[in-house]
Amino acid sequence: MPDPTPHDLHHLRRAIALAGNGWGRVSPNPMVGCVIVRDGEVVGEGWHTEYGRPHAEVEALRAAGEQARGATAYVSLEPCSHWGKTPPCTDALTAAGVRRVAFGGYDPNPRARGGAEVLRAAGIEVVGGVEEAAVRDQNAVFFHAHSPAGAERPFVALKLAMSLDARIADRDGRSVWITGDESRAEVHRLRAGYDAVAIGSGTALADDPLLTVRGAVEPRVPPKRVVFDRVLRLPLDGKLVRSAREVPVWAVCRPDAPEVLRQPLEDGGVTIIAASGLSDQLRAIRDAGVRSMFVEGGSVLASALLAADVVDRMYLFYAPVLIGPQGAAPFAAIPSPPLADAVRWRRLDSQPFGADTLITLVRR
Repeated sequence: MPDPTPHDLHHLRRAIALAGNGWGRVSPNPMVGCVIVRDGEVVGEGWHTEYGRPHAEVEALRAAGEQARGATAYVSLEPCSHWGKTPPCTDALTAAGVRRVAFGGYDPNPRARGGAEVLRAAGIEVVGGVEEAAVRDQNAVFFHAHSPAGAERPFVALKLAMSLDARIADRDGRSVWITGDESRAEVHRLRAGYDAVAIGSGTALADDPLLTVRGAVEPRVPPKRVVFDRVLRLPLDGKLVRSAREVPVWAVCRPDAPEVLRQPLEDGGVTIIAASGLSDQLRAIRDAGVRSMFVEGGSVLASALLAADVVDRMYLFYAPVLIGPQGAAPFAAIPSPPLADAVRWRRLDSQPFGADTLITLVRR
């Protein structure tokens, strides 16, 4: 396979940036971007804008028109080679007369992958896997769904809003608001990209949150709201139950949760998922169709997920404030292995949001 050039890297990174415009709108498809370049000039760009609508390659080819003939197509993910909601992108690239295709990462979906071989068979030069790590990071949920773990549990992202001394609430349990408006806006944008938003029952009782998406990105499918509630303490007059018929609410409990508490919740529109232990509960959530879950606390649920080693990504918002040792610590209940055995995380990004800082970490 030919080696990529510096121009390939530049244009592929642009394609990856374009792909991010599909956040919250294209799932269960991956986010994909495409740039068409002819004689060193960009003649067309596009991205997958909506599930069921044309893919990134088709959008970029439309923008390029006849200038696509003899051009190079830079695609963030390997072009698909199958009929799904739309025709194969390999057919569109071939019909447009593209001379060369460079793509960032190989498609993990067994139904869709193989586009590189199809293009080569059509006489098109192909350079593949040029930005594999970046594409996997961007489409982590999609890659997880097509891995062995994806059949067992959802992709789990843990969000925590903390003080500089890693406290998520003060000594009286108050956590509204540690971080500022800019951070909260980013949380709403992040929610839009996940199938479910989850909290523990303690957070539901203390904060009475709504957990809907209220921001710049309107999700194609509003995320389900999941409460890990072992004995069904969720209040019937809380915001979640009162809005359960508008946006789904699931209560995840133990099989022996009292029936006298279960029936009123179901009457209010809440779906009850009963399973023993965290592993079985995550499997039940995945079996119910949730491929990704954005967990917003509190400390008991965060510690349980980290202790079970099922957190795939962490979004840590740090506010420039000190709360002190009597505040609630989210990591107090996780095991303390020797340093040599401690789980290491890779920093994916670090961004300022107003006075706060978001550090995004992924599992190594």
